[in-house]
Amino acid sequence: MKSRIRPVIGLLAAPLPIIALAATPAFAAQPAAQTPAALRGDVVAAVSHSIRTGDVAADQRISVAVSLTQRDTAGLDTFLNRVTDPSSPDYQHYLTVDQFAQRYGATQDTVAKVSAYLAGQGLQVGQVTANRLTIEASGTAAQVQKAFGTSLANYRDNQDGRTYFANTGAPQLPADIASVVTDVSGLNSYAKFTHDSVKNTSPAASSKAPTGLSPTTARSAYNLTSAISAGYTGSGATVGLLEFSGFKQSDITAYDKQFSLKPSTPTVVAAGGGTTDLSGQDEVDLDIEVVQALAPGATVKVYEAPNSDAGETAIYAKLVSDNVPVISISWGTDEADETASNRVAVDADLQEAAAQGQSVYAASGDSGSDDAGNGGTSVDFPAADPYVTGAGGTTLTTGSGGAWSKETAWSGSGGGVSSYFNTPSYQTPVNTGTFRTVPDVAAVADPSTGWAIYTGGSWNEYGGTSAAAPNWAAFTAVYNSEAKAKGAASFGFANSRIYTLATSSSYSSAFHDAKTGSNGAYKAGTGYDKVTGWGSYNGANFLKAELG
Repeated sequence: MKSRIRPVIGLLAAPLPIIALAATPAFAAQPAAQTPAALRGDVVAAVSHSIRTGDVAADQRISVAVSLTQRDTAGLDTFLNRVTDPSSPDYQHYLTVDQFAQRYGATQDTVAKVSAYLAGQGLQVGQVTANRLTIEASGTAAQVQKAFGTSLANYRDNQDGRTYFANTGAPQLPADIASVVTDVSGLNSYAKFTHDSVKNTSPAASSKAPTGLSPTTARSAYNLTSAISAGYTGSGATVGLLEFSGFKQSDITAYDKQFSLKPSTPTVVAAGGGTTDLSGQDEVDLDIEVVQALAPGATVKVYEAPNSDAGETAIYAKLVSDNVPVISISWGTDEADETASNRVAVDADLQEAAAQGQSVYAASGDSGSDDAGNGGTSVDFPAADPYVTGAGGTTLTTGSGGAWSKETAWSGSGGGVSSYFNTPSYQTPVNTGTFRTVPDVAAVADPSTGWAIYTGGSWNEYGGTSAAAPNWAAFTAVYNSEAKAKGAASFGFANSRIYTLATSSSYSSAFHDAKTGSNGAYKAGTGYDKVTGWGSYNGANFLKAELG
């Protein structure tokens, strides 16, 4: 990959900075003299098609997460350009969480100032993340409204009937506080993230007979059998799963028993208070079982948060502050449904992930080229973020013994052109346009050629691009275990490694190129395309090309 002058990850096409309306003395010295400054883009879009049904009760408890502004963003752009450029002497010389915080996180004084302001408004200040970019707080609705200069109201959505509360206007803060804050999440309870898993409804659910890919057939299809037989099982690697739902361990245990797997028990890490919601447990089961099928030696950590913008902020901040080496994300939303301030806050966390060498995969969506479902073209977030490796979907055909025969584009594979993120430098060899394209890679997602998954007490066959993201995450864990054994560097920021290998002479052997099929507006073809990216991995050949 050629070295570029501009940052490797490309800035947001239309950044929305916090506005300080006036230069005033420090808030702590003269609070009455402060001029309020509004934070832009922080009203959930659903308000525009909802009916207001009343005010939020003054004593209702509300949790918020306040995202702080990074320092030296120009310096961070330069660092990211160098650390992800194979021709740079700084290539893959990643930072620790503490090093990132010291260079680019908010200062201790800034954290103290914002914390003091929140406490002064009556809020209970909670955890400050290790990167010093997120402060959690909670209080009554009355205290939250006072602290952020907005009203909270109850709404009913005219489109789907759901009820929720939300702020009626953009939050406002004293100018010196607003100048160091990029986002306040938690001012609405609109659950917005959907999981990109699809169940094959043709075979009936069964308590005894699994249908679909098993660990053995999946390893054969993606040429991982030899690596796992050699002991490269993901041992010593950790995969973090981002989830907005809980799960039942009994389902995972039944899956492991069926296929004689003996992985370690997944551990749950709560973010933003965690969640007791089980409505998406099939997604969580799918993610865990795919990782355990392909990387049985990996440590799986299930990060759980409420399905809200506050939960979103908290869980991304937690994953990067914990510096989880490999991350799989199966939940997303249409780019336009993400509030502008949340998009900036999450993107900041994903910048940190890249700087720390974390490999982050996200499902590209299951609605083809029309993620928003409005008849146009649109893409899914966070897969569209250039710090993320977007995972699209294929239809898999296997031959004798489950060996890979071919893959074609799955019609539901999310893909297209971002409306917000500029083309990153790693993508310029295949994208001469202004905006980033997705996906970057793909794996089996067609539910008719999907995975045998045990969930809710029965066997089902599942697909969706949320099967592709943990597939790539599991492969990365296998890669990291072999790299560690051979004294080589871990996978690191995934798109840098993937695009470098894909644009080399090893492409045809290291990847399975899906050359036919479409997702609506776009067609698959030879090499990179907006339906399946570079295609899926050919495990043994990919490992040989990179690790020898």
